[in-house]
Amino acid sequence: MSGQSASDAEVDEALALVNEGRKGHGSIPHAVAAAGSAAGWTAGAAAGAAAGFAPASQGATPNAPGETKHHDSTPWDVARARAARAARTPEGATASVPLAQALGKVLATPLTALTDLPSFDTSAMDGWAVAGPGPWDVRADGVLAGDGEPEPLGDGEAVRIATGAGIPRDATAVLRSEHGRTDAKGRLYALRDLVQGQDVRPRGQECRSGDHLLPAGSLVTPAVLGLAAAAGYDTLATVRRPRAEVLVLGDELLTEGLPRDGLIRDALGPMLPSWLRALGAEVTKVRRLGDDARALREAVRKSTADVIVTTGGTASGPVDHVHPTLGRIGAELLVDGVAVRPGHPMLLARIRADQYLVGLPGNPLAAVSGLLTLAEPLLRTLSGRAPGHGGAPMYTAPVREAVQGHPYDTRLVPVTLRGEVAVPLRFNGPAMLRGVAAADGLAVVPPGGARQGQELEVLDLPWAVSGDLGGECFT
Repeated sequence: MSGQSASDAEVDEALALVNEGRKGHGSIPHAVAAAGSAAGWTAGAAAGAAAGFAPASQGATPNAPGETKHHDSTPWDVARARAARAARTPEGATASVPLAQALGKVLATPLTALTDLPSFDTSAMDGWAVAGPGPWDVRADGVLAGDGEPEPLGDGEAVRIATGAGIPRDATAVLRSEHGRTDAKGRLYALRDLVQGQDVRPRGQECRSGDHLLPAGSLVTPAVLGLAAAAGYDTLATVRRPRAEVLVLGDELLTEGLPRDGLIRDALGPMLPSWLRALGAEVTKVRRLGDDARALREAVRKSTADVIVTTGGTASGPVDHVHPTLGRIGAELLVDGVAVRPGHPMLLARIRADQYLVGLPGNPLAAVSGLLTLAEPLLRTLSGRAPGHGGAPMYTAPVREAVQGHPYDTRLVPVTLRGEVAVPLRFNGPAMLRGVAAADGLAVVPPGGARQGQELEVLDLPWAVSGDLGGECFT
């Protein structure tokens, strides 16, 4: 994987600075942010400050000509690292569940073999179990899978055997059905050379009892269920899925019908629950609160979810109530704005010791950016997942064409994969979902852009299948 990632020291320093700010030590410059001139707080941030809310940073980041200046924001890779380190798997979150209920959960303990696999010598093919060199006298009775221990073979004897059946003691090999023939007297002859142990699966070939098969933090997939069953498990120790509650903000949102009279359809309410489930969360509730500051404050205070996800209201407009609300309830702001486009005004806050709020921008693609930047690493930690196990892993791919970048911020661009090449998609504005709906992932474009053929990190979408799937591509 290419690209830079925050070191532990950088993250520790950044978190220490955040905590210092909460104790009233003034502004908190980001550990690795570019230097910039001081900027006044916005109305929303000032309201939070008046309520005793310590922002993650104050300062300004250089902006492109014509852009509005904003307070200093966290570099994208540092924001992801901080979100991953902000939480830990809750105490008491482990439960033993039957295999039928374990799919999609995460292993709380390593998967250790309870038996040898296979647990006895078995035939890998239909044919004959033979002892010694041929030709062989064939016994009348055969051996099927599930039969008890078969009778031993004497030298020069053979017995019909099915795939998966136990090998008789003293057998030296299995002769495949298509590689042998019998004569009128029932004598068996090999049509090909036969070596000792051929087509026999010896006991313990796959694993021995006590072998570690998978580490804790592995996602339980259908294949993992099969492996666990074969290895002797009836139940698995898994981590409880973190509970998430979605609060949809905005008076302008419709839940049905066509847009009208300045109102638009809510795209995030239908999208976020499924996306959060794909990231490992159990979505307990979706509530539409409009632009009501009191309703937002009460919803946050009363929520029992591990993670509260809000949509919109994270900027500084007259009805952007997230910052003031967090300030009034004494939340700890861990990330306040990220140097990424789209999605700059995203945020992460700690409400209580074991409860977090991820504030997503209201624009749909900007919200997706916030999900993969802050929600995914946070949920990965809360669910006990190891990096790369069911999360949003990154890999690299060369881009087919040059990609325009932001002068100072990381940019996330929907791409589809054609072979080993990432093809940037059009319709990638903050309010657009058309591009990401056709995408396999989001390319991480560094500040300044990327040239044709440059290797870029790609954030995999949690349900995407790599490769050319055909269909229309909006490039």
